[in-house]
Amino acid sequence: MRIIAGKFKGNKLHLLKNKNTRPLKDQARESIFNLLIHSNKIFFKLEKSNILDLYSGTGSFGLECLSRSANKVFFIEKENNAVRILKKNISKLNLEKKTNIYVGDVMEAIKSQNLFLFKFDLIFCDPPFKNLNLKNLVGMISDKNLLKKNGILVFHRRENSKDEFPNYLNVIEERIYGKSKIIFARFLSG
Repeated sequence: MRIIAGKFKGNKLHLLKNKNTRPLKDQARESIFNLLIHSNKIFFKLEKSNILDLYSGTGSFGLECLSRSANKVFFIEKENNAVRILKKNISKLNLEKKTNIYVGDVMEAIKSQNLFLFKFDLIFCDPPFKNLNLKNLVGMISDKNLLKKNGILVFHRRENSKDEFPNYLNVIEERIYGKSKIIFARFLSG
């Protein structure tokens, strides 16, 4: 696995080889960034953005954001081995000042009142495929007001997943890449 574009293009990332962590493949990651940057439906500016990377694993998505000039990435991961590799990847790219890591459960992190110092421009959600209740996760993100107005939520799911979302979430785009489904969404203004 490598950084695809930007300041750190070509840098190889350390991986965790176990069944608990499922890295986002280069092709799917590249396609996400192509849509974020070039889609006339999404209208997203990555430069100087603040990113929340939920279920971050070894950090490939968030680190790619930083390579492409994002301002800051907040990683949340509960598996200690993945966190160890994530820290190794951050150190390799010398990005300690542009990252924060919360080690623990995503839902518990979101419940924490003072954990987040700012709202996010983009929230990337890559929960285990067996996690079928994204409705609660989206509800908590909305209740805690973690996403800026017109911010983007990006979900990585199994290609045949039938996820339910709250009716106040507008799915903008959905794409299939191999075994992955990528969903781009935004909260409806209201």
